[in-house]
Amino acid sequence: MSVDLAPEFLRAPDGTVFRDLNGNGIMDPYENPALPASERVEDLLGRLSLEEKAGLMFQTMVSAAESGKLGDETPRAGRAGLQEVVVDKLVNHLNFHFVPEPRLAARWVNELQRLAMNSSPHGIPVTLSTDPRHSFIENWGASFTAEYFSAWPEPLGLAAVRDEQLVREFAAIARAEYTAIGIRAALHPTIDLATEPRWARQYSTFGQDADLVARLALAYLEGFEDQQLSDRSVACMAKHFPGGGPQQDGEDPHFPYGREQVYPGGMFEHHLEPFRRVIANGVTAIMPYYGMPVGLELDGEPVEEVGFGFNRQIITGLLREKMGFDGVVCTDWSLVTESRLHGKQLPPRAWGVEHLSEEERVLKVIEAGCDQFGGEECPEIVVDLVRAGRLTEERIDVSVRRLLKVKFELGLFDDPYVDEAQAEERTGLPEYVEAGQRAQARSVTVLKNAACNGTPVLPLKAGLRIYSDEMTPEALTEAGFAVAADPAMADVAIVRAAAPFEFRDYYMLESSFHAGSLEFDNETIDRVQRLAAAVPVILVPHLDRPAVLTPLEPHCAAIAAVYGASDTAVLQALTGTVGPEGRLPFQLPRSEAAVAASRPDVPGDTADALYECGFGLEL
Repeated sequence: MSVDLAPEFLRAPDGTVFRDLNGNGIMDPYENPALPASERVEDLLGRLSLEEKAGLMFQTMVSAAESGKLGDETPRAGRAGLQEVVVDKLVNHLNFHFVPEPRLAARWVNELQRLAMNSSPHGIPVTLSTDPRHSFIENWGASFTAEYFSAWPEPLGLAAVRDEQLVREFAAIARAEYTAIGIRAALHPTIDLATEPRWARQYSTFGQDADLVARLALAYLEGFEDQQLSDRSVACMAKHFPGGGPQQDGEDPHFPYGREQVYPGGMFEHHLEPFRRVIANGVTAIMPYYGMPVGLELDGEPVEEVGFGFNRQIITGLLREKMGFDGVVCTDWSLVTESRLHGKQLPPRAWGVEHLSEEERVLKVIEAGCDQFGGEECPEIVVDLVRAGRLTEERIDVSVRRLLKVKFELGLFDDPYVDEAQAEERTGLPEYVEAGQRAQARSVTVLKNAACNGTPVLPLKAGLRIYSDEMTPEALTEAGFAVAADPAMADVAIVRAAAPFEFRDYYMLESSFHAGSLEFDNETIDRVQRLAAAVPVILVPHLDRPAVLTPLEPHCAAIAAVYGASDTAVLQALTGTVGPEGRLPFQLPRSEAAVAASRPDVPGDTADALYECGFGLEL
């Protein structure tokens, strides 16, 4: 940024440009970009008040105003206003939810940075983070649709292609789009192993194979963090330690009924493998999951049955001491206080310590070895614990050092602003959109391709008459097909279907988590059977988790699974315009009974699977 355009930027006698964060007209050591981050951290740490330190240890959710003007935000239910969070509570790690169009998003981010830096006694900038937002699933507790960014398959689809270079390309493009609007931290990758077929979070994983997950995770980090953290990077937070896949009955620990994490197959160590690899590669941050281990032993000792974020044996004993991780550990969201959204609530995910007070939960999390509270905004509790002598300021300094180091390495102290005029030009570029669409098509996984009249159904030939209730006529026409209004008039029917799930809507966010049975309902089965009696059917299931395709498979001439793909991308794959390369990233069970009998910590453990992990046909 030009010194002429930004009066707060000054030039030291040696010519170094710096931000005058203290407003004293001289360059203090922590303001000097020529010094190593570690030296700048120590200088600033010695200047911070206890309140400033506590503010660094919290990361809460924010949504930008549609207008792009700070102060126009919608009031947050049950939460303090943005001004109170940033100015009074000195919280400067914020998790971005709603994002307006890029130019307005950049404007809002710049106004937020000015507010934070002018309000903080030492000009501490905000670190904006986000859950994944480059695909097709909208879940305010886990991910967002691409909207103004390029759209890609879910990570399961990247895993289906099994191409590390594709993952690097995705991550580099996502990094460019994030940084264009000021997002500098990614609350991903999700490197859990998808070993329980019913678990709702599988769509954001790289599947069940530990080696593949680890290899793709390293490529992901390389694309986002750009070798090492710098002013060009997005810092990543790998999750959910020590592996969130082995959920009892496949239920998710966002909710009270899903709190237990179990290891009947004795595979706890296996789930650590991707984390070992990213730790060795220097990942910036790690997030423990909500889950509460049941019946787990480490080194011959029973592990306390409390959520992983409260668990000193897991965070300090395993992650810190045995695995050597010295980066930031940030809890999953809302371990301390309840959450409210759209008129629904969710209790604190304080599994195993529900009886503790909020103060006692905060203390237990810090004593476990965590540095930051995700989804919380109560730094005053930390301040009170220190002043009451229940927590030392030296322990707080350990976490604050880690958190400040990331901010300095990202260059946020040196220039936290983004170019509002260029934000739109750097997001959703045609080449980014094309790359994402090509990846969607490549990830399509052909599971069946039967012959009709002696010729395989796929690839589809131009000019065919296609009947489809789900695909747009525009996409079919653009792909060179005629649109049939009736199955009897069609050469082939294409049925796009979501993987089955049980709709639930009691708790906040619950309706967005696709959980429960993997079996299709009778209505879907009957519909496919009726269509198949009139015309060859191509089934295109969207696998955000496995599905029991057994009752549908005999009635389908072809099956092509997707993991987040537009109609255009699906048709590119079905015609071979872009060759479908996908291989299943997890096993597809033959029955719900086989799923219930399987061990949730063991990959590919359902008996007599319909399709095994790694299966996929070439056209």
